[in-house]
Amino acid sequence: MKIGLLGLPNSGKTTIFNALTRSEAEVAAYANNKAEPNIAVVEVGDERVTRLSQFYTPKKTTYATIEIVDFPGFSEGSAREGGFSSAQMNLVRNMDAVALVARNFTDDLMGDPAPFSDINTVDTEFILSDMILVENRLERIEWSSRRGKKTNTMEMEEKILTKIQEELNSGRHIRNLVLNHNEEKLISGFQFITQKPFFVILNSGEENFCQNDDLLIQLEEKYKVIEFAGNFEMELAAFSDVEEANMFMEDMGIAESARDRMSRFAYEMLGHISFITVGSDEVRAWTVHNGDTAVVAAGTIHSDLFRGFIRAECFSFDDLMDCGSEKGVRDNGRFRLEGRDYKVKDGDILNIRFNV
Repeated sequence: MKIGLLGLPNSGKTTIFNALTRSEAEVAAYANNKAEPNIAVVEVGDERVTRLSQFYTPKKTTYATIEIVDFPGFSEGSAREGGFSSAQMNLVRNMDAVALVARNFTDDLMGDPAPFSDINTVDTEFILSDMILVENRLERIEWSSRRGKKTNTMEMEEKILTKIQEELNSGRHIRNLVLNHNEEKLISGFQFITQKPFFVILNSGEENFCQNDDLLIQLEEKYKVIEFAGNFEMELAAFSDVEEANMFMEDMGIAESARDRMSRFAYEMLGHISFITVGSDEVRAWTVHNGDTAVVAAGTIHSDLFRGFIRAECFSFDDLMDCGSEKGVRDNGRFRLEGRDYKVKDGDILNIRFNV
């Protein structure tokens, strides 16, 4: 899973990035025209994987991961004036989800916060960028049509792109359009930004964190939102003393680290779940979409398991904890053999039987 952090300059994106990834990226780098995004891969904290590792004592333990990409700050008009390069925009299009960091703290340079205005500014850039992509493609289809080279696929593409153009011209997002499977397939290669899962990170100051109920209610009418105290949580992430860090978290009313809260939030928003494989060699968490079948889960592990899938041996993490051992799971009738169409559940422990 790749999540791109975007926002206006001085919104605190890199501060949030450091808090989530425990990195030490220079928070003023983008103000100095730094071109390259900051990238880090973080483990998804999962107590189930930790406990299973203690249970099986494997040679290796592998948690699910999220890649966090901190992009340079958007500038107004960038989509048409080149303030955000095409290479950077292509990187954004390769993200699985986009997180917009909205400033909710007073800044000496920028003044009082205006999160709604900031969100609208960047949101407009996303819409403009997608509009340009649609317009360019429609022009090419028209060019082919005038030369008698328009195919049936182009005709279908033109219809869905025209529908998308109307949506964008009205200031709405592609993700709100109801598209059938064929339409989704036709436009998948465009990687439209306004079609991607999108959420807002409200970056509050230490003095107003957890005091923004009215603001959050207003934001949540339109967006998925999570709140962080960026500067505080960046400093917290650097603590080596766990007890001291927990003490400061308690004072701020923070129950979990920024990384753990973000991971859970992103999984819920994107509809992701984890299944687990276990053994003496490795205990590992794997990420699939909620509703994916056993054969899809098998393919996540390896393409050979997908092609040669026979069935999945299955029990849940809770079954194992309740019964105390795999033998106990079998003795209590909780061990199951599932077919290729079984819908995997969060916390399932799977062993794939296959033959290639």
